Amino acid sequence: MKHAVIFAHPNQKSFTASVAAAYTQAAEALGHDVVPRDLYRMHFDPRLQADELFFSDTFRPGPDVMVERKLLEDADVYALFYPLWLNTPPAILKGYLERVFGYGFAYGKNGRDAEPLLKGRKLITFSSSGAPFYWVKEIGNFEAIKTLFDSHFAAVCGMEFIDHIHAGRIVPGIREDFVENWLNDVGNTVTRHFGSPK
Repeated sequence: MKHAVIFAHPNQKSFTASVAAAYTQAAEALGHDVVPRDLYRMHFDPRLQADELFFSDTFRPGPDVMVERKLLEDADVYALFYPLWLNTPPAILKGYLERVFGYGFAYGKNGRDAEPLLKGRKLITFSSSGAPFYWVKEIGNFEAIKTLFDSHFAAVCGMEFIDHIHAGRIVPGIREDFVENWLNDVGNTVTRHFGSPK
């Protein structure tokens, strides 16, 4: 099994980075392949270009998009890792999904229709916030994100959405035992969804 680990955080020492690393370690312990995509370190340009609009007469994905599509085309699992800022995912992640998972890759055979092209693949999400999880849920934000960035995105692409794990109260000075327990839970989540270690 091949996992695309799509990580969106500017700080390589962040909680989000630790979660992505724990996921990677757990997947590799299962004997799976991992393709890491660190969007900030890649300096990925999130801006959708005019030629990348499917209705453009000159429709053509950019060279950077084609590189990403080639790397991700045979992934079995797409795993997203991001914090919530203003209660939404970082702009760089949204731009990555718009550009890379656009027409001709995730949907739209030959770039012209809405047929899902990633059937049989899986989507899993790990997010975090400074606000407590109960509040993120209480105001309806968690369900909104799950609808737009999980269920809808997966459905458009033909993927199976399997889980969204969210950690709240992720603030500077967070207790080390809390982080350690979370990272253990990440490993257990990978094993639960994708198999037992060899």
